[in-house]
Amino acid sequence: MAVNTQARTKTWTYVDGDWLEGNPPLIGPVSHAMWLGSTVFDGARWFDGVAPDLDLHCQRVNRSADALGMRATMQASEIEGLAQEGLKKFDGKTAVYIKPMYWAEHGGYMSVPADPDSTRFCLCLFESPMIASSGFSVSVSPFRRPSYETAPTNAKAGCLYPNNGRAVMEAKSRGFDNALVLDMLGNVAETATSNIFMVKDGVVFTPAPNGTFLSGITRSRAIKLLRESGTEVVERSLSVAEFMDADEIFSTGNHSKVVPVIRIEDRELQAGPVGRATRKLYMDWAHG
Repeated sequence: MAVNTQARTKTWTYVDGDWLEGNPPLIGPVSHAMWLGSTVFDGARWFDGVAPDLDLHCQRVNRSADALGMRATMQASEIEGLAQEGLKKFDGKTAVYIKPMYWAEHGGYMSVPADPDSTRFCLCLFESPMIASSGFSVSVSPFRRPSYETAPTNAKAGCLYPNNGRAVMEAKSRGFDNALVLDMLGNVAETATSNIFMVKDGVVFTPAPNGTFLSGITRSRAIKLLRESGTEVVERSLSVAEFMDADEIFSTGNHSKVVPVIRIEDRELQAGPVGRATRKLYMDWAHG
């Protein structure tokens, strides 16, 4: 049976010196990336005429490639310039996801690691509307984030995401939108798709980076903006019980920036003032 491999939205990909429209076949069945998972990516966003922190996303994908044993073949500034070039191919009406990627072609026949000299690069841009800022529900996942000792958590590696995917699927099977994922010690790490914050008595709390989850660029930007505005932000280990008792909960992530959590398990929440203020701070900064 034929499988539809067409891009689902308008998509342009830069690879080997050319821009290709749609979903070009780039990885073959004997590519190291196909069978041993040597892929890394990053994700920036363009919306309303701005691409916040695009430079930092381009820098991070190069660090991820190095962490997975590949060799970054592009300067971050080159990737940023290509992204700006590619954005001109879109009509400017729909938000665009900006995804630089590296993968290895060779390695693994006689040893598992990728051959760094076979590293390839592409930059994929595709239309992807922002999700509504009205909020989403979460349930505590039975699946956990791995530690640095057990998985390449120091990279934004494709091989980490099936675990996030099964957390989302399990949560959806029970009527929730997303999952609250714990680390191996049982502390809250993140949602399956974004970083997580809670508010108690006017103070913002968020899990301290401990090598188990991606400490996101949007997360760091939100913390900086909150602190500059005079809001206290505390990074430390946080329990599920603390989230269940929070005054409000919100998440940050590249895809839709700052979004409230409006239900955790059987407890309903409102989109709170601190989360709304955080979203406004971010959007004002992004457009400024």
